[in-house]
Amino acid sequence: MNKLTALGALAVIGAVIAVLAVWKTDRPPPVPRDTAATVVAPFAFYVAGAGVTETGRGNVAVGTAVFGVVAELDVKVGDRVSVGDPLFRIDDRDARSRLLVARARESEAAAALAKPQHRLGFLSRLQQQDNSAVSKQSVSDLQDDVRAAQATLESAHAQVGQVELEIERSLVRAPIAGRVLQLNTRVGEYVEGGGQARPLMLLGDDRRLFLRVDIDENDAWRVLATARARAYLRNNPGLHVDLRFEYIEPVVAAKTALTGQGTERSDVRVLQVVYSFERAALPVYLGQQMDVFIEAPVKPSLAKGPG
Repeated sequence: MNKLTALGALAVIGAVIAVLAVWKTDRPPPVPRDTAATVVAPFAFYVAGAGVTETGRGNVAVGTAVFGVVAELDVKVGDRVSVGDPLFRIDDRDARSRLLVARARESEAAAALAKPQHRLGFLSRLQQQDNSAVSKQSVSDLQDDVRAAQATLESAHAQVGQVELEIERSLVRAPIAGRVLQLNTRVGEYVEGGGQARPLMLLGDDRRLFLRVDIDENDAWRVLATARARAYLRNNPGLHVDLRFEYIEPVVAAKTALTGQGTERSDVRVLQVVYSFERAALPVYLGQQMDVFIEAPVKPSLAKGPG
């Protein structure tokens, strides 16, 4: 009797599980939410492209020709600088010690020049009073000594100037007016002169942002400098701005700024059109991608062919 009861209980449990499974299977699948907002084109006929924000004059990668340890940082990310403002300084204590030695040699060379100059002046005056009292050879030898001492002094001057220039170059100043966009070094880090794998600092003027738009070469003929254009923030079409035309680069080249879409081909050739807008118009950052629509005169299918 106990066995029959247990089998009956198991049968009931199995039936309940089967009903639950059928009920879950019959439920409609959940509708996936579309997190990406759709942008509605603002023009009846248009050319669309992906744009990337950049600075108008291009970013300046700041480096240094002097190797050493960073001793001082005068700016931080986001600071605005003017031309000539100090950015950072390389430890120049070694150069300053060499400057003391160079200046001492300069003083020594100046003293070494004074001695033959005084003797030459004395013999020249004596020769004027009595031409036979001083031999021409003695005057010529002193003149040679003066020229040699002058060359030594000039060399010492050059050595001082070279060390002073090295000290001056240890303090890196802003080559342009703009904002500090990136800072890739810290106080105490060793940096090498010349080319760097990445810039020690990146400067750019971002008060007005430029938008470089890639237009497929097949649509290049439809882009007009006088056409209206509008840019939208991706995933937020409510944030948009009308663009000001700047220029068209008159070269069709392989596309380099990719949008990351699965349907995109890396071998696409594009015409790059550059627009601009005020930085305060949208909460965007340098290097951010935007969707751009450029008003076109007609649809491609309605355009008249040559002749």
